[in-house]
Formats: sequence, C-alpha cells, structure tokens
Amino acid sequence: MFAYILRRILLMVPTILGIMLVSFVIIQFAPGGPVERVIAQITGDDVSATARISGGGSDFSGPAAAMQGGGDTVSSKYRGAQGLDPAFIAELEKQFGFDKPAHERFFKMITDYATFDFGRSYFRDITVIDLIAEKLAVSVSLGLWMTLITYAISIPLGISKAMRDGSRFDIWTSAVVIIGYAIPSFLFAILLIVLFAGGSFWDLFPLRGLVSENFWQMSWPERILDYFWHLVLPITSMVLGAFATMTLLTKNSFLEEIRKQYVTTARMKGLSERRVLYGHVFRNAMLIVIAGFPGAFIAAFFTGSLLIETIFSLDGLGLLSFESVLNRDYPVVFATLYIFSLVGLIVGLISDLTYMLVDPRIDFESREV
Repeated sequence: MFAYILRRILLMVPTILGIMLVSFVIIQFAPGGPVERVIAQITGDDVSATARISGGGSDFSGPAAAMQGGGDTVSSKYRGAQGLDPAFIAELEKQFGFDKPAHERFFKMITDYATFDFGRSYFRDITVIDLIAEKLAVSVSLGLWMTLITYAISIPLGISKAMRDGSRFDIWTSAVVIIGYAIPSFLFAILLIVLFAGGSFWDLFPLRGLVSENFWQMSWPERILDYFWHLVLPITSMVLGAFATMTLLTKNSFLEEIRKQYVTTARMKGLSERRVLYGHVFRNAMLIVIAGFPGAFIAAFFTGSLLIETIFSLDGLGLLSFESVLNRDYPVVFATLYIFSLVGLIVGLISDLTYMLVDPRIDFESREV
C-alpha cells in the first residue's frame, strides 16, 4: 500500500506540470490580457467584471500620469493602445512581467507555486493567497452543507427505492428524482427567490450574503441562526439539483447487490430482511457511494456553486475564478487552477484509500496505477 501511495504522489508532479503548461500556452494565444485591461480602463472602454469588484483597484496612477503628460503616437501590438506613450506601455509590460520571454515566466511561476507563493492580484491590492482565503468561507459553507444534506437524503431514499423496486413509492419518487435531475439548480434558485425572498409572494429569507450586516454585534446563538438562515435558499437550490444522481446511484448499487447469490443464500438461512440488508448488503452496496464522498464534496466545493454564488450575491471561490478569467487577472487564474488541480489529485488518492477502509479486501499493492 505504501508503494502505491508513493507512486500516486510522484505521478502528481508531472500531472500538475502538464495542466499548468497547457493552460499557460492557451493563455498566450487568448485575445486580450492585463495590459489591454489597463488600456481599456484608461480609455474608458472597460466593461469587464472588475467594475463590480469593491475594495479593489489598480495602482497604475504613476504610469497613467506619465502617459497623460504626452508622448509620441506610435503603433502598438495592443488593441486600443494607438496614441499612447510607448514608455507607458513598456512600464505596464514590466509591471505585469511581460517584458520577459514566455518560458522564463512559466519557469518562475512553477518555482514560486512549488512554495505556494502565488504573488499578488493584478487588479486588487491584496496577495492571491489572502484573496483565496477571504473567499474560502463561502465555498466551504456551500460545498460542505450541500454534500452532507445530499447524502443524508439520497442514501435513505435510494435504499428505500431499491427495497421497493417497482412499487408506487418507487414510481412517484422516481418522478421527483427525474424532475430534480432535469431542472438546473440555478432555475430552482430563481424560483425560490420569487417564492420566498420577496419576489412575488413571501419575504421570509434574505436575498444576498452569507451573514447579516450586523452579524458581529449578535450573540453566538443569534450568529448561528443568522448563518443558517442565509444558507437556506442557496443550499436548497443546490441540493434539489444534486440529490437525483446520488439517489439513483445508491438505488442501483443496492439492487445489484440484492440480486447476487450470497443474498439469496442468506435469506435461505432464515436471516431477517433487516439482517440481510444491513449485515450483508449494506457494506458492499455502499462501497461506491462512500468512496465517492471526497470527490463529491470537492466537485460541489469548487465547481458547483458559480451560478448560485452569483444569484445570491455570495462572494466565493467560484465567482472569484470566473471574474478573474474575465478580468485577465492571471495570478488569481493560475493560482486557483493550481490549487484546484492539486486538491483534485489528492482527493482522487483519498477516494481510492477510502475504498480500502470500506472494504479491506481491496489490495492496492497488486493494482497498477
């Protein structure tokens, strides 16, 4: 087992390098960039997502002032830069690191990332690691509670559907599951806002934010209630769109085990249905469900909440990553990609080890990576 874990860890290095290299190359050919963003801000053509970011800002007043002082009109490789002082453009390139060849920039980025030095955001006066830490609470809240509630609903429901396969209960719950699977979570979110957040009916829940503005003036019991009060609508909309897949996975897993020969043998021995289910079937059927928990959490944590964060004005990692791509804030883009990829690889290893904890019969030493 130790040899298997070591091989997986060693394989993470070239995998991360490959992901970062491909992304870096794609970025080089992508239209636009941070220099163009600053030029657009100066010329008044900027309509990017940064306009919605509060508390940020760029420290380009020095170069901008120099540009406004005059300069020769020259052609430029940057869109919208015609007529700007070439010294100002050169200063921007140096400030963003574009005065160096691409391979030098990539090598420096990788060596810095190896020590988790992600630099500073281009357009926010804050380090990238502090920016990510600032947004982490929202994404952890959404991902953790959505995953826990989804499992708490899906596992009992899936087991019940498997035990009553073909019954009226199975048919009616299948209709609910199909609806939950077919309708995107953001549509549920809009419906919940219309119904319960002061849309056209009741005004029972807050429309934005993770906590109230006076959160820190509240007592601890009031803070807990306020926190969950703000989570009700976003978590509900995410769960309604996510429980369907887990329910069907649980049901099919149990049905597959129930139809095996050892279950028939156990029943012929006179064991009760409850003993057969929870003493024999449960561990084998839950193998794939339990082992998939780390991956499900990470998926919800990193990728499942972008639209929900936007709709409910929750400033988390999903929204941060999206806005950073729009704004060409490359330090944030590459840092979040690096962290997400690294965590994803680690969670993949944890998922494999979870299989062993659920079923010790699995032998990793004889498994090829």
